[in-house]
Amino acid sequence: DNVGGDITDAVMENLADFSRLVICGQISQYNLAEPALGPRNVRLLTTHQARMEGFLVFQFAARHDEGRRRIAGWIREGKLKYKEDVVDGIENAPAAFIGMMRGENFGKLLVKVSQE
Repeated sequence: DNVGGDITDAVMENLADFSRLVICGQISQYNLAEPALGPRNVRLLTTHQARMEGFLVFQFAARHDEGRRRIAGWIREGKLKYKEDVVDGIENAPAAFIGMMRGENFGKLLVKVSQE
């Protein structure tokens, strides 16, 4: 989970038994006027005997090249799929950025600045 808030709630409602929930960011929570309450639905961790664990990509910096190779292979093989949210025009970049910070986009947000 990289978004937090409502996304974390949805993830918690869909936990499998003995699952692991990896948290690598909470982007929807960063700029709230009021601090968010703590995690909701924590009881579901117990119900499903699941684990919630923080993750920082920097811990694996030495394995960056290996990770890129493996992930690229999984994408080519169809084992890993991704979604891009493309916004057309540099003039729309500020609104796209604000929406991303609010967790309004789905997938990797890209701003297309040119057809070339």
